[in-house]
Amino acid sequence: MKEGQVMVKRITSPSRPRKGFSLIEVLIGVFLVAVAVLGLAEVYMLGIWNTRRASQIANAVFLAQQQIDYLRTLTSPELSTFPDASRGESSDALIDVDLDGVPDYRVITVLTNLSPTYNVEVLVFPPAQFGTESATLIGNPLGYGVMAQLNTVISR
Repeated sequence: MKEGQVMVKRITSPSRPRKGFSLIEVLIGVFLVAVAVLGLAEVYMLGIWNTRRASQIANAVFLAQQQIDYLRTLTSPELSTFPDASRGESSDALIDVDLDGVPDYRVITVLTNLSPTYNVEVLVFPPAQFGTESATLIGNPLGYGVMAQLNTVISR
């Protein structure tokens, strides 16, 4: 190199980094997003199922309370003859709440005369128990999925 001359060195740029993602990275990303979305969908469906179940239980408790309220309106002689078909009463009734022609609940009422009081037990079962004998359901309500079980005493 001569004096006064500037040495110019050509600097080569290092290889440019690749832009974008590889196929493996994209597949892993899609898989992770799919797992997250499926998890959220499962939580959503579980929430819907729990809401539906809570609504059914609330309806069952309402029906049981309604039956107890009806029995409280009866006189002592009427309670003694419960259920009386001439008054449209039944100790084992299928109830169609949504009026679609298909029963939604089975309400069983057990009334025990303990003079001067009456012990009342109202059990509400889901449609799956429509064909089961009432004595079997009364004997083991929890084993048959009772949705509501209310007990009270009516005194006259």
